[in-house]
Amino acid sequence: MEKIISELKEKQNIRNNLSSLRALIKDEAQLSILKSMVGNEDTLWLSFLKNEDAKTRKNAALLLGDLAYQGAIDALWEAYQSEDTLFVREAYLTALYHLDMQSKLAALHEREDELGREDILPENRKHMEEELRAIRKILIRYEGISHHEFRIGEKKQEIILVTNRIHREVVRRTLGDESATLHPLGVKVCTNQITKLFRIRCFKEILFEIKTKSLLPAEPKEAARILMEGNFLPLLRELHLGDGAFYFRIECKSSMGLEERSQFAKKLAANLERLSEGGLVNSSGDYEVELRLVGNKDGRFYPVLKCYTLKDNRFTYRKNTIAASILPSTAALIMELAKPYLKKDAQIMDPFCGVGTMLIERNAAVPAKEIYATDIFGEAIEKGRINAEYAKLGIHFIHRDFFDFKHDYLFDEIITNMPTRGKKTKEEMDRFYGRFFEKALEILKKEAVIVLYTNEIGFVKKQLRLNKELSLLQETLMQEKNDFYLLIIGVKR
Repeated sequence: MEKIISELKEKQNIRNNLSSLRALIKDEAQLSILKSMVGNEDTLWLSFLKNEDAKTRKNAALLLGDLAYQGAIDALWEAYQSEDTLFVREAYLTALYHLDMQSKLAALHEREDELGREDILPENRKHMEEELRAIRKILIRYEGISHHEFRIGEKKQEIILVTNRIHREVVRRTLGDESATLHPLGVKVCTNQITKLFRIRCFKEILFEIKTKSLLPAEPKEAARILMEGNFLPLLRELHLGDGAFYFRIECKSSMGLEERSQFAKKLAANLERLSEGGLVNSSGDYEVELRLVGNKDGRFYPVLKCYTLKDNRFTYRKNTIAASILPSTAALIMELAKPYLKKDAQIMDPFCGVGTMLIERNAAVPAKEIYATDIFGEAIEKGRINAEYAKLGIHFIHRDFFDFKHDYLFDEIITNMPTRGKKTKEEMDRFYGRFFEKALEILKKEAVIVLYTNEIGFVKKQLRLNKELSLLQETLMQEKNDFYLLIIGVKR
């Protein structure tokens, strides 16, 4: 860093040195060192904004943004207003995004209006669109966006209830609609009773099908054209009350590399903004809807719509999670599958409770009488107590190792998401499962059941062979990729 700064002071190789310095400060320690030096050398850094070389001005602006140097705001704003080279203008705005721009918002709105009125030549389109996006990003940071209200109408909509491919039939059965069909993403249903669908807990989310004449190619201009010729924008207007632009993001699920996927989404978003003539605004930070593109083996995309304006209140109790937390929809699906074995007003125990999701979903499926939960991770226990409070459910959370747990009476059920192997050896996991079943039999009643979600089915099967008091009542594959199973085990004494 010292060599780079020394050369910059001598005005040597300025463009490349600024670029090298930006690369260097990706390291947080180097960034802190440079930040401590900026104020003492502000004349040096600000002078580069007036350099005759356009790329040098661009690198200088971006560097000042990286440093979040508030002392540069006036110089950056002045440089932005006087800049004639279009590809540099967006760099000033990118830098200004990191500074306090409250006093410049009115001027940014004026420039936004100007860009909307200007006739854009094909050769200038890319850079002017980038400038407009950068302006909107700053404005959204301070003003947010104007959200539309989801319209609960009479017209039927084609909806996809997203779920695990293996268990689409479970969701369809729970739905109770004979017209519902299986879909690659879950279950497809045509209904005008959208909010009633949230009575079902075992699907992950709701998506709306976007009608297009064909699947989308991995070419952004053509993909945007097909979307806009389809019902993408009309569907958004049909589903919402209110005027104004829709703020959206793109989620691309495909086998593309991360950088390729990112560039495709960025270019597609820009083309959608242009073709919609202001009806769509790309915003990665604050948005109302998500255009989700699901790739197939041929490299083409199936488009669906996720509306964040449609409120899903099924799992609002889940204010807190930890890294190992199970998805609430997965926990609900487990309980739906296990329901024939769950007893009303049962006394239940979760030995590895995490933040309590399994227990809360167990009680939602079949109400319990007494619920106990242990975990060695104190943070999980505290977060679980908060979640249970929001769920209005009394759970006795105990910060203790399950193997040290004692209780005055026996339990009807153990329900748990078993800990994953992590850094444990095969031998350690074998002993762990042995101890688990030994302790389970110590605290369970006759005719009790154990409901396990695990990806270590081999260790469970070994314990079933060794212990005649245990019998496998149900075995259900939950996730093919990671070999997660739902195992329901009966206790016979």
